[in-house]
Amino acid sequence: MKTNYLSIFCLTTLFGMANAQTPTPLAAPKAAVKPKQLTIHGDTRVDNYYYLNERENPEVIDYLKAENAYLEQNLAPVKELRGRLFEEMKGRIKQQDQSVPYKEGDYYYQTNFVEGGEYPIYVRKKGALSAPEEVMFDCNQLAKGHAYYNLGGYEVSDNDELAIFCEDTVSRRLYTLRIKNLKTGQIYPEAIPNVEAGDFAWAADNKTLFYIKKDVQTLLGYQVYRHVLGTDPKQDVLVYEEKDNQFYMGLYRMKSKKYIAVVSDHNGVTTEYRLLEAAKPTESFTVFYPRERGHEYDIQHFGNKFYVRTNYKAQNYRLMEVPEGQQANRAAWKEVIPHRADVFLQNMDVFANHLVLGERKEGLTRLRVINQKNKSDHYLEFGEPAYVAGMSYNPEFDTNVLRYSYASLTTPGSTFDYNMDTKEKTLLKQQEVLGGFNKDNYVSERVYATARDGVKVPISLVYRKGTKKDGSAPLLQYAYGSYGSNTEPGFGSARLSLLDRGFIYAIAHIRGGQEMGRHWYEDGKMLKKKNTFNDFVDCSKFLIEQKYTNPTKLFALGGSAGGLLMGAVVNQAPELYRGVVAAVPFVDVVTTMLDETIPLTTGEWEEWGNPKTKKYYDYMKSYSPYDNVEKKAYPNMLVTTGLHDSQVQYWEPAKWVAKLRTMKTDQNQLLLHTNMEAGHGGASGRFEALKEVALEYAFMLNLLGIQQ
Repeated sequence: MKTNYLSIFCLTTLFGMANAQTPTPLAAPKAAVKPKQLTIHGDTRVDNYYYLNERENPEVIDYLKAENAYLEQNLAPVKELRGRLFEEMKGRIKQQDQSVPYKEGDYYYQTNFVEGGEYPIYVRKKGALSAPEEVMFDCNQLAKGHAYYNLGGYEVSDNDELAIFCEDTVSRRLYTLRIKNLKTGQIYPEAIPNVEAGDFAWAADNKTLFYIKKDVQTLLGYQVYRHVLGTDPKQDVLVYEEKDNQFYMGLYRMKSKKYIAVVSDHNGVTTEYRLLEAAKPTESFTVFYPRERGHEYDIQHFGNKFYVRTNYKAQNYRLMEVPEGQQANRAAWKEVIPHRADVFLQNMDVFANHLVLGERKEGLTRLRVINQKNKSDHYLEFGEPAYVAGMSYNPEFDTNVLRYSYASLTTPGSTFDYNMDTKEKTLLKQQEVLGGFNKDNYVSERVYATARDGVKVPISLVYRKGTKKDGSAPLLQYAYGSYGSNTEPGFGSARLSLLDRGFIYAIAHIRGGQEMGRHWYEDGKMLKKKNTFNDFVDCSKFLIEQKYTNPTKLFALGGSAGGLLMGAVVNQAPELYRGVVAAVPFVDVVTTMLDETIPLTTGEWEEWGNPKTKKYYDYMKSYSPYDNVEKKAYPNMLVTTGLHDSQVQYWEPAKWVAKLRTMKTDQNQLLLHTNMEAGHGGASGRFEALKEVALEYAFMLNLLGIQQ
């Protein structure tokens, strides 16, 4: 199909004439303009690039390829640097490595990586760590012949002989469920397509399993099926269907193994659990406590009771317990841990003699251990200004040892065993960073910026010792700020490539996350969403004022909903940034939220609002990056996406870039990179993914004239 940009995308301009020394410079691609009117509430928006959503249209594919070629030519000066960065980051990773084993039942389970292997190998040993190793899943072998591969979890049957697992070879997050006999190595013939990753469970009979089926259009899990080993999946029994398409679903076997749980969650608004005794797989799931708008809860079963973490009359949550069988009567719920205005109760784990709570105070995680016998309690000490700590997988009840993870901006990821009685810590493993890394060469800080409405916003920073704070240092500011998702100040070995070149790295813990408690999330969603964008800009201004950097060296990075943040920020304050990286950005908010056929849309209405209601439409339109592109100067920008993205469809960033090209008044770089084989998470291999990071870093370093 002939288009108005293909003339710039021909062999002579791509590769140069046969005798030329350098390629002829490519003109910036220009997508064809095909106006489409979109009208609601008496308001009409004209979308010139709506047609870019035609994934199978050769014209669209050619346009994306033209953008990729344009990017490669613009970044040609740092082609060697991209390669060097990739090798540098890859070189810090211990290629032959293994996880800390954990014991469940009669087996020890472990994840291995081999030299040159992109993917994990899941193994187990019976009875002792010295026992022979059994390979359950070698993902390097399973991935052969696929450009993308992801094993979406597995679960072993009670008799340790069978495993459910699921695979995605497209990156569309539509997994195929399979069953493997771990004794014989046989993969059974039944293959169940379009399931939810990891949301499956064995019943206690070792032959019945449950799984969630997804709608292939919306990508929402909405049906729970029962399957019996050896039978035709077409005969599987539908045991529950979620009729409300604003709910997400989950399914798992509880730690006590007594119950299989189905969870329906209305995106930060409502929760409902259904339970089935695993020993009675043909019976019906029963509701734990019926859904109520505004009531969220999660549960743990232990002995003859349930622990319930609930926000009922408790914005930051409280912990309650209720006898088994009486859960539907809220009057029977007894308070264990009351609500606290300054502490957010994040999660919990239950042991025979201890209760462990994950709490968050002043933006940092804390682990609290409560002795169930004498009711005494204490907190683990961590001793760094910015860090992340959390409970690891603890499958056994009858133990006084808690396994937990810890990392900071200067401390690589670490796994500890902690004796909850003696308070003795044992470091089992710390992520080994090759290439001469020494944590003493780096410094972390925790500072607070004052937002325009007076709210104090925490910022976590890390930089190499000796970095000057006189405004001369380049700085990369990162944030997410949506869905109540916390951006933790953890370690990243790839980040060292920037720190060692003089960068400061800053995480802005803006509203929309939940770092400072539940109110932090509530103040950054729906009709308060602009607080998220304002916080980020105000953090940037603070970092400039405090001479951590200056506008000619300040860069911003965000992905997905954080890419929306990038789009809103460059519309609001483009003059603050030298360059912006928007990864898989959600930038066409209004159009996407109006289209219920797009994957995951309906479940997002409680985050952004439903634009079919005028007040949400008007507010959304006032910040949606695509709708607010103006004729003005924008910073240098790198925008990335994946053709098979199931979360943010590729056409949002493609349309945004096409519109920016026609509107912006500057000569700064505007580059679009589409991974033609991947989705929302990018490349699937542990090394291949680093190539995308190297691209982002090379883009920034090129703008600073750093090519080493």
